[in-house]
Amino acid sequence: MNEHGKSKSPQTITAAGDAPRPQRRTLLKMGLASASGLSVGGLLAGCGGGNSDIGSAGGGTAPVVVPPSTQISSFALAVLPDTQFYSRYATSSESSQYQRHYGNEPFAAQTNWVARNAAALNIPFLIHLGDVVDQVGKPEQWKVADSAMQVLEVAKLPYSILAGNHDVVNDLDYTGDQSKGTDAQRVLANEPYLQWFGTKRAQRQATFGARDSSGFHEYHIFTAQEQKFMVLSLSWRISDAGIAWARKVMADNPTLPVILVNHQLLNIAADALSPLETDYGKMLWEKLIRDNDQIFMTLNGHHHGAAHLTKTNNFGNPVEEMVVDYQMDYQGGNGLMRLYEFDLTNNQIKVLSFSPWVPMKPADTLNAFDRAVLTEPNEAFTININFAKRFARFNTTFGTGKATVASSLVEQAKAIVLKGYTEPAVVAPVAPKDADDYPKVASTVAHWRFFGGAEGTSVAPGARIADVTGANPLTRDALNKGGIVGAEAGDIVWSSDRHRLSSAPGSVSFINTDKNVPRLSYFVTDPSAAINAQTFAKTGYTIEAFVKINQAWDKTKHAWMNIMTRDGKRGDLAGFDGGDPESPPLLFAISSLREVQWEVVPDVSGARDAMANWSGEIIAGTWVHIAIVNDPVTHDTIMYVEGAPVLRNSSNVVGLATLSASSQWVVGGGSWDGARADGFFGNIGEVRVAAAALAPAQWLTARRTV
Repeated sequence: MNEHGKSKSPQTITAAGDAPRPQRRTLLKMGLASASGLSVGGLLAGCGGGNSDIGSAGGGTAPVVVPPSTQISSFALAVLPDTQFYSRYATSSESSQYQRHYGNEPFAAQTNWVARNAAALNIPFLIHLGDVVDQVGKPEQWKVADSAMQVLEVAKLPYSILAGNHDVVNDLDYTGDQSKGTDAQRVLANEPYLQWFGTKRAQRQATFGARDSSGFHEYHIFTAQEQKFMVLSLSWRISDAGIAWARKVMADNPTLPVILVNHQLLNIAADALSPLETDYGKMLWEKLIRDNDQIFMTLNGHHHGAAHLTKTNNFGNPVEEMVVDYQMDYQGGNGLMRLYEFDLTNNQIKVLSFSPWVPMKPADTLNAFDRAVLTEPNEAFTININFAKRFARFNTTFGTGKATVASSLVEQAKAIVLKGYTEPAVVAPVAPKDADDYPKVASTVAHWRFFGGAEGTSVAPGARIADVTGANPLTRDALNKGGIVGAEAGDIVWSSDRHRLSSAPGSVSFINTDKNVPRLSYFVTDPSAAINAQTFAKTGYTIEAFVKINQAWDKTKHAWMNIMTRDGKRGDLAGFDGGDPESPPLLFAISSLREVQWEVVPDVSGARDAMANWSGEIIAGTWVHIAIVNDPVTHDTIMYVEGAPVLRNSSNVVGLATLSASSQWVVGGGSWDGARADGFFGNIGEVRVAAAALAPAQWLTARRTV
């Protein structure tokens, strides 16, 4: 993950991968039973169900026999990007989300698939890109990862692994100072990574070369098609001593082509496609890569998405840098991984991005986000590389090896994944016919529709936004109140922009927001509004909102901005014993990672903490519909983004606590320690609050039935 903090608790009052909330003072990507409870044999046998005929654990797919004249020399490497959410949400402390909803788990599905198909697809090795777990101090997450990786060990398939920022106790980010936050500052006896994936475990693999003195960095040498390659895996924040070790490893093996693996090296630009170099990656380029011609390829995770960059080293040779990380996609990555085919006959590296888990999911759980094979240009591509020529300076004898493979391994793998799998039918949503084309529900408590003014004109301070029910109108704030600095009438303007499925003909745009000044504008209910006293403890609730994050969103100005809150300090609630007592009792916000945060204190007596739901990353400049549904019977709360359930949901959440009948609801802003803070930056279309758990056919994205 591209932030370096960790959540405080399984109920998470801090976004996964971000700094704890108190530090805030100074098209869509979605993160939609525990493997540790199964034996390795059980894991191998337990991945055959669902919607795919992918063979039994022991059998796999037999190689196709073809005439030698049509064969090629080719092998493939399997790559596992960040598995952190797979490890976390397979645990009982997180309600065994995967097992409960799908009857199986993605991490185990990935390693089982590779183990079963390694022989048929000529896979000699697997590479893990780090962030093995999400919370380093949670042993149950390490057990999930341990069981999943044991599948490879039982199958005698070697792998490299490294520690990402979530796998180390002190995960300081890179500041340019190599004396801080590196392997050299760690108390090795306290590091769970070394206890679960230590040197002794690595030594059991046939390809293992060595680890450095810290135990965090390792190298392997594997043989494929009669050629030898090195995989050099470096864990989070290597020291200068670690770099010296890596250089010596290559110097001691001067003829081997090297694949350099890090958790972080290359990033992805704001367009979600283009490569973006990081300071840490530039440091590695200068200190390790550019003058080591053996390094022809780098792989890393950490940054959400995928990109590819070709750089030229000191010898005029290309170095292919690639980043891939699916953790912020649907279901925490939806089991997506990669296969890199090295076609030595045709001098190509072919890339396949696919999920062996999606075809295993029960058919009735599938939706438009369940894609077994990705086809976008940054996910499926070919790199032309003349291997012998590229390696000639340090290895004059590199050859193609024997032609023993029937056809492209990428194409064979794709066929295996898709065998017996039918992609879910996608029902095209229907656009509204008019401003009244949405389902009316009797349980509506408030429904605010933001339209009525001329495009780009100010929403006047004090202007009233009607509630469709008539009971709870909103009022725009008076300027420069509550410690707000420099707010102006033009900080909220009318807009004709809207979500394609919203029947409201417009929205309001919040501009000039800056949390550091602070500067924000917002809407509030009246102090006497009936909704202020609502707790929904017996009825459950559904909260819906159409929002678009401004394209110019900057986390230094807009992190933790609020879509909607409820006034008061949750620390003043009887029995509250959680973190951030200065926060409101309800937070409907956007995190520093652009995740949707729904965090509430339940309406119960006795000790209580805030409980949270989190989406994956929301792309700026894109409208999304968010629905949060609380079941009045089970008290499970499920967040849906664009109709798909997110992965990180909360259970046993009874209602919404309020401090008093005059605790106002705020749209477009919030508070911290009683002062207005964290205004929204972007567009809000319409917001509806219903005192019932509404089905999708009743949401604002649906159409009226009469």
